Amino acid sequence: MTERIVATYWLETGDDPMRAAEVIAGEQSSGTFLKLAAETPELKERSGARVESLDILEVVDAPSLPGGMTSARYTRCLLTLSWPLANLGPSLPTLMATIAGNLYELRQVSGLRLLSLTLPDAFAKAYPGPAFGMAGTRALSGVQHGPLIGTIIKPSLGLNPQETAEQVKLLVDGGIDFIKDDELQADGPHCPFEERVTAVMRVVNDAAQRTGRKTMVAFNITGELDQMKHRHDWVVRHGGTCVMVCVNAIGLVGMNALRRHSTLPIHAHRAGWGYLSRSPALGWDFSAWQPFWRLVGADHLHVNGLRNKFSEPDDVVIAAARSVIQPLFKEHPMQAVPVFSSAQTGLQAHDTFSALGNADLICTAGGGIFGHPQGVSAGVSALREAWDAAQAGVDLHTYAATRPALQSALGFW
Repeated sequence: MTERIVATYWLETGDDPMRAAEVIAGEQSSGTFLKLAAETPELKERSGARVESLDILEVVDAPSLPGGMTSARYTRCLLTLSWPLANLGPSLPTLMATIAGNLYELRQVSGLRLLSLTLPDAFAKAYPGPAFGMAGTRALSGVQHGPLIGTIIKPSLGLNPQETAEQVKLLVDGGIDFIKDDELQADGPHCPFEERVTAVMRVVNDAAQRTGRKTMVAFNITGELDQMKHRHDWVVRHGGTCVMVCVNAIGLVGMNALRRHSTLPIHAHRAGWGYLSRSPALGWDFSAWQPFWRLVGADHLHVNGLRNKFSEPDDVVIAAARSVIQPLFKEHPMQAVPVFSSAQTGLQAHDTFSALGNADLICTAGGGIFGHPQGVSAGVSALREAWDAAQAGVDLHTYAATRPALQSALGFW
């Protein structure tokens, strides 16, 4: 195997930058803190990580992170490393340990962030990728154009199965395309999973018989592997068309096993993303993190939303969404569906559509729908009309002039 894995990092170090880069390369491949006789030049050439480039950005007086070496100056740079595929083969768990393992703990490192990742085609042959993506999601939901207008069951917790089904009925009767469980709602004793699915799907199936169109509901099946498989099968048995998992909770192996079992789209929630990304001097950029989950079968991936309630700025959100639809491999694109959420209303529709350049996405609004003064049905209509305006290139207020639900929504959004 001559193919190589390539990763680029933002690095801050109190050491000589090239020496720090070589320490990182050694730590994450054939080296150790002492030079060993067994690490021959031939072995190092064959199995060692390689410093492909090192570009100095700036020098600062203080370290970004505690616990490293003390220095009078700390150099920030862009570091690109590569590894021979032969070191690990196309294994995502071992890849994770290779590109995001002990290097974060080295004393030479006072800041480190993984920015980008390029993988050989062998990974596309080893992993299945999304089974449905946008095309499959459209086929199951009946939404052939524009975004899927979606929401989250609110309140997130506290409703029993029947109360949940009553909320779903309001949404389905209002024409909603997509509904998801909150990531906190899985199989608690107050709202048992099987009872919730049975009650909700009774409502969804009844509406589908009347209208010929079935709302997609992403039921949160997060749990132990056997539980997830059983819950998935329960959803299938009751006519459901989507399942949801919190990927950081179930891990790569759990997600891969679920993908190989599942006959439904997998809605991937990134709960916990903040601890991986919030510090600019530590962790991951989304573009380097998301390929893992697409490879193991995420059909939908959360990317936050414009003007959200969290800490990410709009440019980071759009970069995340673009990365999800960027082909992973030339012959195996494995594109997923970006899911916009977090304080979303119709006010973000124009900017989101303009920045992304298409409407192949899921837009979920909780309060933006449930809070409409004329009720849930009007909330669904208003959000859809806002997206219609965005796609038509018509000013939102102009479009609202002849659409009462949207006009009323502008007063509370």
